[in-house]
Amino acid sequence: MSDILKAIVIGAGDRGADIYGNYAIRHPNEIKFVAVAEPIEKRRNVFKETHGINEGNCFTTWEDILAKEKFADIAIITTQDKMHFAPAILALERGYDVLLEKPMAVTIEDCKKLVEISEKTKKILQIGHVLRYTEFFTKIKKLISSGKIGKIANISLRENVSSFHYAHSYIRGHWRNRDETSPMILAKSCHDLDILYWFVGTKVKKISSFGSQTFFGKSNQPEGAPNRCIEGCPISDSCLYYAPRIYIDIEPLLQASSKGGHGFEKFMSKIILRYPKLKQINIFKKVREYNGWPVSVISEDLSYEGKVKALKETNYGKCVYAIDDHKVIDHQIVNIEFENKVTASFTLHGFSHEEGRTLRIDGTRGTIIGEFLISGEKIKLLDAYTGKEILVHQAGIISGHGGGDDKLMATFLQSVRTQNTRNLSEAREALESHLMAFASDISRIEERIVEMDELR
Repeated sequence: MSDILKAIVIGAGDRGADIYGNYAIRHPNEIKFVAVAEPIEKRRNVFKETHGINEGNCFTTWEDILAKEKFADIAIITTQDKMHFAPAILALERGYDVLLEKPMAVTIEDCKKLVEISEKTKKILQIGHVLRYTEFFTKIKKLISSGKIGKIANISLRENVSSFHYAHSYIRGHWRNRDETSPMILAKSCHDLDILYWFVGTKVKKISSFGSQTFFGKSNQPEGAPNRCIEGCPISDSCLYYAPRIYIDIEPLLQASSKGGHGFEKFMSKIILRYPKLKQINIFKKVREYNGWPVSVISEDLSYEGKVKALKETNYGKCVYAIDDHKVIDHQIVNIEFENKVTASFTLHGFSHEEGRTLRIDGTRGTIIGEFLISGEKIKLLDAYTGKEILVHQAGIISGHGGGDDKLMATFLQSVRTQNTRNLSEAREALESHLMAFASDISRIEERIVEMDELR
């Protein structure tokens, strides 16, 4: 097999184009995209031009691109959650090795079927559990394996979703209605549950979970607030979720950059937050015309006029308290007992002042405390016998899930070349975390403890 692998992409949005497509641009000696399937014409054309793809290899649907006999080595699938299963099955049957975004599917039956087909076809099915591939979580795994904290007794992991991210993705955005996509615990956190499973090293015995959506809805809509932010909201100067604040003034992103940015970027962000009118000066043009995530999601036209139009016409401009089909929890806790008696808790919520994950692992000889935040990373080891606190790892902000996106892609490509999957979190391995997510959802809804053998 050639060192330069040929790939097709199904879904040329944020992940397909910005993450995996961008990797190919930076690593032309590793991967070359030769075809794209994307229903949105502008995205499809941009991907075609960026990667030099022939017009005949540009398709509107996944059915069309997979109707042809196999003409590449790998298929990368980055469609919406409910569209993962069908193209992944067909791609495997066509003979492609597949990189599939999380979650692998939105039902237990479909997840099991994917594992079955990948093993039957003997093709690689890598799930996008990027956290395993970050330096941060890899270092913690090595610390655990070294025995420096003894045997694990308990783990506490928190996924702190920032207020603006929750509003963007889970109230206004694609994942706002679990009936149309998947439960938030599955869509957002199956790879967090995978980390717990990876750290402990044994399967889960039982799970209980609690959580709900308690804050967003008409009952909490401020008095006099219109259904669209730009229609004269009386609390526009103080609302966390005011749409122009997020998508035009990009204030939450500037706040994040002021904490975890690099050098000049960090300095400039602090200045703009203090003196907002400076954005009109040419030196701040990049800030004024910022079109990255989450702004890139709201419209195909990212001119100032296009953004304003989106706020007038799409969900991204609606008051967060006035979106009728919002059906997603805003906080949840999962309690876990593993087969080796280790216990763990996982908390997911959408009210954080800063995006990121925090964790504490207590063992029989010591403790690991970690911060995996947008402002930077830190791991501390506390030795129970000596009382010493050792800083094991510290790093500034690292883009792409703390470097995990690039490492996952590199590992996947190397595994395809060698057909050695030892370092991958393949479908069989990923199935456990998905079952943990389904069990959490069942427990929360049915108000009962779920024995994992019920789902296996």
